[in-house]
Formats: sequence, structure tokens, C-alpha cells
Amino acid sequence: MIAIYIILVFAFFYAIFYKSQRSLHMLQENLYNENNRYLKWVMKNLQDFIKIDIILIGISLIGIFVIYDLSLISALCMILMALFLVLIGYYGHKKIVNDQNKKKLVVTARIKRLIVTITIIHLIPMVLLEWNMDNGIVTWIFLLVESILLYCNRFVIFLAMIINTPVERMVYLHFKRKAQKKMKSMPNLKIIGITGSYGKTSCKNILGEILNVKYNALPTPKNLNTFNGLIMTVNNHMDKFTDIFIAEMGAYVRGEIARLCKLVHPHYGILTTIGTAHLESFGSQENIQKGKFELIESLPSDGFGVLNKDDPLQVSYHLKNKVKIIWIGIDNKEADIRADNIKCSSKGTTFDLVVKGDKKKYSFETKLLGKHNVYNILSAIACGLEFGIEMEELQNAVQGVKPIEHRLELKRVGNFYQIDDAYNSNPVGAKNACEILKMMPGMKIVVTPGMIELGSKEEEYNEKFGEQIAEVADLAILIGEKKTKPIKKGLLQKGFDKEKIIVFNDVRDAYPYIMEKAKQKEVYALFENDLPDTFNEK
Repeated sequence: MIAIYIILVFAFFYAIFYKSQRSLHMLQENLYNENNRYLKWVMKNLQDFIKIDIILIGISLIGIFVIYDLSLISALCMILMALFLVLIGYYGHKKIVNDQNKKKLVVTARIKRLIVTITIIHLIPMVLLEWNMDNGIVTWIFLLVESILLYCNRFVIFLAMIINTPVERMVYLHFKRKAQKKMKSMPNLKIIGITGSYGKTSCKNILGEILNVKYNALPTPKNLNTFNGLIMTVNNHMDKFTDIFIAEMGAYVRGEIARLCKLVHPHYGILTTIGTAHLESFGSQENIQKGKFELIESLPSDGFGVLNKDDPLQVSYHLKNKVKIIWIGIDNKEADIRADNIKCSSKGTTFDLVVKGDKKKYSFETKLLGKHNVYNILSAIACGLEFGIEMEELQNAVQGVKPIEHRLELKRVGNFYQIDDAYNSNPVGAKNACEILKMMPGMKIVVTPGMIELGSKEEEYNEKFGEQIAEVADLAILIGEKKTKPIKKGLLQKGFDKEKIIVFNDVRDAYPYIMEKAKQKEVYALFENDLPDTFNEK
């Protein structure tokens, strides 16, 4: 029997290891349950609980109420349990290998601490089992407990997170104080905050490249736009040579931007666009508007803010503080800095810059695609002028800005031109992307799983997106049958040929399909959005 116990213990940990990886990944993706995001994901995926794991609970119950003792039948049942555990572990391992995750699990120090706590939770019944190996019923009770823990793995992960909360709080305070101390030791450091519903990361990257022609600017890496992300950036990337810190600021509810501003104290602020992103968590459009303006209202009286004159939600807002504001725009001729004569092609975008009070027009060209990138460039130019960068330097800098990964990034493989806008999608960005696709020659294809986190308007916006696709595309490839129903509805309402609507459950299946098309003619395929792993359709 001892040999069987040892096999069972190893089998349990094999299954726990691979099953926990998925749960930890989703916990990390959902910002460690910030605003109950992880629990919401668990509740949305309750159907996952109907799995072979439940067989282990059934065998344990048979052991308690039917077998009782440690007989030969008992040993055979335990071996059967071990086989099921290996199967569960193997299935979990295979799923991890085969899954095309947008963002892999990052084994941070926090994840390591969670793994230790999870291990302890599972070890408790196993240790108690070792002390009661001669009692058949007690043995099966402990096996039942361990089976339930494995079955409820997602809740065990959540429990481990709760247990670790005091430790994580102390770790957080330590690194927060360290970051604040570093920033305080750099009195000449200029700090720019960037927020908005859309375009934050693109705006940050463009601004960083442009300011770097004269200064040593540090933008937050990738999408590190949370409280912990800013702390990590300051502690790990900022040094005495940093002149400007560009802090991207994300939020899911009101008050988060204000908290981020209290941490880094920006003197300059850029508000990109106010839209419907995260409408579900904010609760209303008004909350989004007020939440984004927390950045501008946190600036000191001698600060500097950049706002978009073409955004009605920015124009209509009444600021509660007095701060210098520079308005950028394209359509509104009252803007302080605006773009005119915009022309887009597969090679990039050109426009003329008009500065209020200056009769001269300045020609700019960029490799970036799309009207929304012109807004981002205008914001960067406004900051560049404020920091004393000459117009000629700004023209050269804009011309040298590299395409941003997964944000209308144009890639080519033979006759297949991929317009990669897969990082994130929203109603404004999706519409702009469709307009860009319309300007391209050859066969036009849209590949998309649709848009998310739009609250009660999600279906409406996706249906409208379908209508927009119908106006520009020759072929629509939808990823995920259930999630894309509103897009399909919008396509059909516009008279789009249903034979030209292709549905795949995995975006990887779209590539060979498009490559076949590209053998015959030039193909431009817009990949609009790539849903986070929490929204993967089984």
C-alpha cells in the first residue's frame, strides 16, 4: 500500500502542476482579481467544471461508503485514481503546449509565492493521510478532500491569493517606497502621464521616440500601465540619466488614474480619446469621462495638458483646475495644433501641420498608418514644442518613428500583406482600421474575433463593426462562432455574401487559408483584435 500512496502523491502533484498553470495564468491576466476580474472569469467558465476530475470524487466516495477498508479492491481503485490523475495532468500539459496564448504566464516572484502556498494547501491532507494510513475510511476521506481540491483548483488558487494578501501588501509597500525615493532623488525629472480609452500605448511609444531626439526619455515598457507596472518601471528601468519619464496610465474604474498620479506626480498630461473601452467595469460613459480627466485635474497649476479638440467628450468637459491646455485636432479648425491634407497609402501617411498663430505649414510624413496615429503624432509634437525641440527635428523624428507592433503594423509575405492590428480593438480603432483597408489594392480580408469589454453596448458595437466590414472587405474571417454572431448579423444586414463569411475557432487556421488566396492575387488582410486568453472560445 505504501508504494501505491507514493504513486498517488506524485500523480496528484503532476495533475495539480499542469492544472494550476492555467488558473494562475488567468489570475495574472485578470490582474490578480482586481475589481473581481478573476472571479468573473471563473463564473463565466463554470461549464469547465464538468470534466473527468469529478470521477476522482466519485471513486473516493465509493471508497468511503462501499469499500471501507484497505483491501485489494481498494488498491485497484487507488491505481485507477492514479491513472486518471496522470490523464488529467497529460491533458493539461497538452493544452498548455497547443494553446496560442496572446500572453504567456510570467513566473514572477508573486507567482512563485502563490505556488508555495498552493503546494502547502495540497500537502496538508497528504501529510495527514501519512499519519492515518492504516485506517481505510480515513484514508479515503483524505483522498476525497484532495480530489475536491483538485476539482476546485480555480478556487484553491483564489484562496492561496487571499492567504498571501498580507505578504503581498508588505512587498508592495516596500517597492512603492523604493520607487518614490528614487523619483524624489531626481528633482529635474520631467514626468508625463498618458491616459485615454484608446491609443495610450501607441501615443506613449511615438512620444518616446520623438522626445529621444533631444532627451533621454523612458516610456513604461509594453503595457505596464498599472500601479505595480509603474513601480516596476521606476525601480527596474529608471536611472540617473533619465530626463523624462513617460507613464502610461490604465484604469478599469474611477479613482485609479488619480491613484497613479499620486504615485508619480506628473507635470504634463496627454488625454488621447475618450470612448467606451471598459464600459462594463466603469459603469457609464460619464464615469469613463471623469475617470480619464483625473490625469489632467491632477496636474499642478503650472502644468501642461494636451487634449483632443475633435473629441466631444473632451471639449464638453469642464476642468476643475487651471492648467495650460494645448488642443490638437484634425477636423476642428480651432485646435492649437492640427493636421491638414492627410494622405494615406500602403507606405504610410503624410500631412501638413498647422500651428495657430503661425502662417507657415509644415510637411510631415510617417511610416505609420491611420488617422488615429496622426492624433498621436500631434500630441507628441505638442509636447516636443513645449520641451523646446525645433520643428525640423520634429519632422525628422516623425519620419523615423517605427511601426508599433500589433498596432496597424504592415507585414508582407509574398503576395500576402498583413495589416496587424491584433493587440486590442475598440469601436473607433476598428472603424479607422477598416478605412485603411479600403485604401489598399488587391483582395481585402478582415480577420477578427470582435470587440470585448463594452458592457451592454458590446453586441451593438460588434454588429456595427460587421456593417463596416461589409463596406470594405471581399472576405470576412470570424474567429469564434459564438462571440462573432453580432458581427455576422451586421455583415448579412448589409447584404454581404454569406458564402464569403468563414468561421474558425483558432486564428492560426486563417493563415494557410489566406496564403492559398494569395497564390492567385495580391491580398491585404486586416487582423483586427486578438482576444485575451480569458475570452478564448472552447
